[in-house]
Amino acid sequence: MKTQKVTHQSYLSSNNKSKLVLRRTRRRFNPKIIIDRTIETTAIVSLLLTGFSGVGAMACWGLEIIEINANPNIIISGWQQQKSICLGAMLVSFSAFLGISLVGASLSIQRDKF
Repeated sequence: MKTQKVTHQSYLSSNNKSKLVLRRTRRRFNPKIIIDRTIETTAIVSLLLTGFSGVGAMACWGLEIIEINANPNIIISGWQQQKSICLGAMLVSFSAFLGISLVGASLSIQRDKF
């Protein structure tokens, strides 16, 4: 964690002797670091969720095919609904990744003043 420490130095003179006195150190609150870490964490989590939802959708698709081949009388499989849920979660999380990446890029460009 990047924190900036501020120390206050003052000189006390007593009996014609100078002494360097260090006072308490304070940590500065830097909102840019917190915003950057939040954006980075959100992007990583959304990518992981996208990947896991994609794997789940592929698994549901395979189980749907197996179920339909085992019993041809099935019209709508329960795995089809699960597959749709996984694909929806994948779409939402990937959209979140794209959105947060765009926000992060615009903030970094704004900070660099291009």
